[in-house]
Amino acid sequence: MKLSNKQKQFLKGLAHSLKPVVQLGGNGLTEGVVAEIDNALNHHELIKVKVPTDDREEKTLINDAIVRETGAVKVQVIGHMLVLYRPTEERKIQLPKQ
Repeated sequence: MKLSNKQKQFLKGLAHSLKPVVQLGGNGLTEGVVAEIDNALNHHELIKVKVPTDDREEKTLINDAIVRETGAVKVQVIGHMLVLYRPTEERKIQLPKQ
């Protein structure tokens, strides 16, 4: 799924007030964490995930793995926060037209 810049800006605005739903722990990205992110996306469509690592390469690899495993779209990365969007059947969030 591709998002236009207008749609990404809209989702960034919605995500601004959100708190992180999932936070990676000391074990990093495990199957349990991926399952939790998947459940959160099914419930909320738009979530924040906290990836607390200072290594940029490792953070990029983790973010890419999360996107790949969940089938979500990476909206934004700010610091340790990753904002993800994946529409559900009900389409709770109405995106603006492209």
